Amino acid sequence: MSELEEIPEEPAERVRAIVDRVLDEIDLDAEVEVSETEDEIYAEIDGPDELGILIGRRGQTLDALQLLCYRAASLGVSERKRVTLDAAGYRERRRALLEEEAVVAAQRAVRNDEPVRLEPMSASERRMVHEVLKDRSDVETYSEGDEPERRIVVAPLISD
Repeated sequence: MSELEEIPEEPAERVRAIVDRVLDEIDLDAEVEVSETEDEIYAEIDGPDELGILIGRRGQTLDALQLLCYRAASLGVSERKRVTLDAAGYRERRRALLEEEAVVAAQRAVRNDEPVRLEPMSASERRMVHEVLKDRSDVETYSEGDEPERRIVVAPLISD
């Protein structure tokens, strides 16, 4: 995309254009499938190349690209949609891992009757952990620390 090319008008097409441009610039052979619902634009990136460079450590590169796409998709739009980017199924694998870690941390907190601090994670990952454990009556979750070291604490609740 040259500097003279117009920015697509549709938010989902802006997301596609940005991801395509990044893939071209880092010379990755991958395809982008963009879908849209009432409240989300979802882009799945897949291809024969190893996509680790696009995902980055703990998904940090993918998160940064996702934020860039969100900002571009929201530009001049009154009703903003969530933008989610995934590469080679990373987000689903990470979600499953976080759900498992959350359950194990809750069991450990209750068994040892002391709080369990999880590894630092992004806001969206912290939200997932809170969501997984929200219906449990034996533990509570809260975040502590400052970015980028902000983490979830799973603490046992005192039973009456």
